[in-house]
Amino acid sequence: MPTLAVYDMKNSKVGDIELSADIFEVEMNAGLVHQVVVMQMASWRLGTHATKTRGMVRGGGRKPWRQKGTGRARAGSRRSPLWRGGGTIFGPHPRDYSFTMPRKQRRLALKCVLSDKVKSENLIVLDDLNFDVPKTKNFVEFQKTFGVDKCKALFITEELIENVMRSSNNLQNANVISALQLNVYDILNCEKVFMTKSAVAKIEEVYV
Repeated sequence: MPTLAVYDMKNSKVGDIELSADIFEVEMNAGLVHQVVVMQMASWRLGTHATKTRGMVRGGGRKPWRQKGTGRARAGSRRSPLWRGGGTIFGPHPRDYSFTMPRKQRRLALKCVLSDKVKSENLIVLDDLNFDVPKTKNFVEFQKTFGVDKCKALFITEELIENVMRSSNNLQNANVISALQLNVYDILNCEKVFMTKSAVAKIEEVYV
């Protein structure tokens, strides 16, 4: 069972916390993690690209020339895919790229990446995370306290806190989510993960 130090917002140690081995001490399965990331990214694709077939292109109702006697190849429409300005053969059409995976696999992948952050010492547990007023400057000073103002970091709270969200909205290297919004892509897409004690409790309640 891994044990981590708990820090306050001034980067001072205030205690220790024991993490559940079922979540934070799982062997990495890179293939499964990759599959879950592909699933997440596929669900974000809009799939709105489209081309027109010969039946959708405007015009072409009249036969360009008579069938026989001209010496030219037969043609039935000016909007044939063989003609300039004609339709497109086998072009893309609006579609849904998303696919699903079993919940057990998705949860296992999440446990794998959380365990990897613990193993690489990139998971930091906070006693609490909140600000009196929503101000970007306060969030930047908090980042500098932990030396993560120049790298990408993920901040996880039990529930979304308005002052924290509004303070970090303008920062490209900070992402704030709630414990129930936890996902594989966001964890992999950052160098450091900050998690409050209450968020740890919520995650262990949901995923154990």
